[in-house]
This record gives sequence, structure tokens and C-alpha cells, in this order.
Amino acid sequence: MTYEEIHAAAADQVGPYCKNCAVCNGRACGNTMPGPGCKYPGNTAARNYEQWQKICVNMDTLCPNTEPDIRFEMFGRTFTAPVFAAPLGSLDLHYGPKYKDPEYNRILIRAAADYGVLAFTGDGVDPQNLRLAADDMEPLGGLGIPTIKPWNREAVFEKLDYLREKHTFAAAMDVDGAGLPFLKAMNPNAGSKSVEEMAEIIRYAGIPFIIKGIMTPAGARKAAEAGAAGIVVSNHGGRVQGGTPSTAEVLPAIAGEVGGRMTILVDGGIRSGVDVFRAIALGADGVLIGRPILNMIYGGGAEGFKVFMDRITAELRSTMTMCGAASLADITEDKIWQGP
Repeated sequence: MTYEEIHAAAADQVGPYCKNCAVCNGRACGNTMPGPGCKYPGNTAARNYEQWQKICVNMDTLCPNTEPDIRFEMFGRTFTAPVFAAPLGSLDLHYGPKYKDPEYNRILIRAAADYGVLAFTGDGVDPQNLRLAADDMEPLGGLGIPTIKPWNREAVFEKLDYLREKHTFAAAMDVDGAGLPFLKAMNPNAGSKSVEEMAEIIRYAGIPFIIKGIMTPAGARKAAEAGAAGIVVSNHGGRVQGGTPSTAEVLPAIAGEVGGRMTILVDGGIRSGVDVFRAIALGADGVLIGRPILNMIYGGGAEGFKVFMDRITAELRSTMTMCGAASLADITEDKIWQGP
């Protein structure tokens, strides 16, 4: 099936909150569901998308005629592209009843591994979601990154015990979900983590640990101080704060603060290979993409994932060719133009 056919097939499978828009720009869904939505004024996803589009790329074809190399290394392993699947949760509630989280994750984890990339998977109120994802990663050499909510210490440690048992490649925590009501209701309390608490969690993990939800240089410094191996610049994990800047706007300062010291991934509004190029030029090492991948899986299963990845990696290679970048390392700030 073609990209267009799979995307069209998803129209009958998602909703009512997700509108399966031709371009997933956050405008139609607003603040109606976690992840793409936010608290008032509900414009976080739309701002993310819009800011990437304001960045232009600089063409330069006076360069050697070579096939661009988009291989990406993280934590000692080489991946085929710097594009990973973002964690999503409560799929049947927010996106449509076709899949519950474990069923979707099973397709996503295998499809990502077959393509040579990684899937981050979500957590949730049901502890089996994370366990089942780790079970699906185990026969693939643990390839995947389960993303833990900022639960209380005991709950986090229990989940990390299971990930180590399953030899999971890495773990993450989406600290931008700290304001979720079900976390605040826990006893002992869950939610925001101090640097000391985060450092204890990372030491206990014993595997590479990524903190998702970093939006300031100060937050990035704290993540480095806590011992994180990587961060995800992200502002939309659950019903997060409205009125925040976009990830594109804060990425350069964050990369200037911790670039070279840890892996920097960015999530939010990235919808094309040109956007991936823009993100790397601003200082990211790689990107996460959530909803467009979800729609393609809802419309075409594992084939949908492959078709999406073929499309976005072809766009990335084409942009690199037109801008004189032979490798990801060549995608530097001088390759983009942000205007006056």
C-alpha cells in the first residue's frame, strides 16, 4: 500500500479526538486529549509544528556527489536513522478502540526493530503495559525504551527491576507528566522529582536512562547532574502546562548547555525529513515522532510503520543532498536560516 492509501485507511480507525489530518499540526485536536493537548490555551502542539516551519534550510549542491549517510549511534549501538517512535498511551481512549496499548506496542516494537530503529513505549495506570512491552522487547535483544511515569520511589524501582530482568536496552522517564492527577493522588506522593531523587533512580536503573520533558538549559543541567545518559526536549507528555514555548525555540539553548555531554532527542511537531534536518541543525542528535506513526499503524499495521519511515528517511536524505551534508555530523547550524 502507498502512504496515501494507508493514511486514508486510518480515517475509519481513529477518533473522535484525533482527526487523522493530512498534516498533523495540532490545530484540529487542540487540547482535547493528552499528549497533543495541554492545559489552556491548548496550543502547544500547534506551536511546535508552526515553529519548525519557520526555519529554512540552506541549499548547497557544490559538493561531492555521495549518498547521504543517516546512520545514528546511541549508547554504543548504531541505528539506521535518527528517527525513533515516541511513547504514547491510553490509545483506545484517545485515538480509537482498534488497539489497546499492549497490542499497539507489540506491532510498534517489532516494526521499529525490523527497520533498525527504536520504539519508546508508554506507561500507564495498568502496570502490565510496561511489563508486556519489556516482554516484547526481550526476544529482540531488549531493543526498545520503556518510558516510566514519575511514580513514587517504590513503584519506579519495581518497574526498573523488571526492565533489568528483561535486559532492556534503556529506560526513560517522562517527567513532563508530573502534573497528572492520578500521580498526585498516589501515597506516597508521585510527580516532580528533585535532582537527588532522580540521581537515585538513575543509579538504581543500571542501564542507560533518558529524561523526557526537558525544556530549559537549567533543566538540562539538572538532568546531567543526576547522571542521565540522554534527554528528550519535549513539552507534551500528558496534560502538560499550556503557554510554553515550542521545542524548536528552546532546543538551541539546551544543546548549547549539554550538547556533547549526553544524547539530545527532541519531540513535538516534527512531521517530515526536512524537520528532522532542522532539528539536527539546531543541536539535536535525533528525534521522536508519535502521532503520525500511530495513524500509519492504525491504517496499515507494521507495513504502515515501514511506509512512514521510508518516506521520512527519503526526505531526510534528499534534504541532505540538496544542502551539502554527507552525514548527520555535517548537519550544522550554518545549514539553516532563521531570518532576522
